[in-house]
Amino acid sequence: MDALLRLARWVDALNDRFAWFAQWAVFASCAISAGNAVMRYLFDSSSNAWLEIQWYLFAACVMFGAAQVLRLNEHVRVDVIYGRWPARAQVFIDLFGLVFFFMPVMLLMLGLSTPLFVKWYVTGEMSSNAGGLVRWPAMLTLPLGFGLLTLQGAAEIVKRLGWLAHRYEMDTHYDRPLQ
Repeated sequence: MDALLRLARWVDALNDRFAWFAQWAVFASCAISAGNAVMRYLFDSSSNAWLEIQWYLFAACVMFGAAQVLRLNEHVRVDVIYGRWPARAQVFIDLFGLVFFFMPVMLLMLGLSTPLFVKWYVTGEMSSNAGGLVRWPAMLTLPLGFGLLTLQGAAEIVKRLGWLAHRYEMDTHYDRPLQ
């Protein structure tokens, strides 16, 4: 269990680094968007490449930040009764959801997105827009993001098993979202 918990901490640290990149991708996307708007309205000049890099950065933000959202327990959940149950029941609900829903879907998405990325990379898929960019960097965010989510899901399973075995301390406090 100790080796698995060390691996879970390593996954947390890895996703912290990707989350840092996702934060900066948001900032860069906003700066590029503002710069593009200024260029378009003041100088009547624009480029499809600038528009496309914005959605590339947005893809990086979403796909690289999603695992961090899971790690921080800030992900979307259906809270019908979850918040009213004791911590032990919440951990069992989390485990059930992670094992039977989350992990199969992440593995499926990883399996579907990887061949698509490889195809786009090998063929040098280009944007159909004039002045557009190659598309494989944006497509790379899918298998990489789903891979990070899969790793984080496995880490969350390990942490919850460790908590149940009294080998890991985690914050089980859950704040129900404001409605």
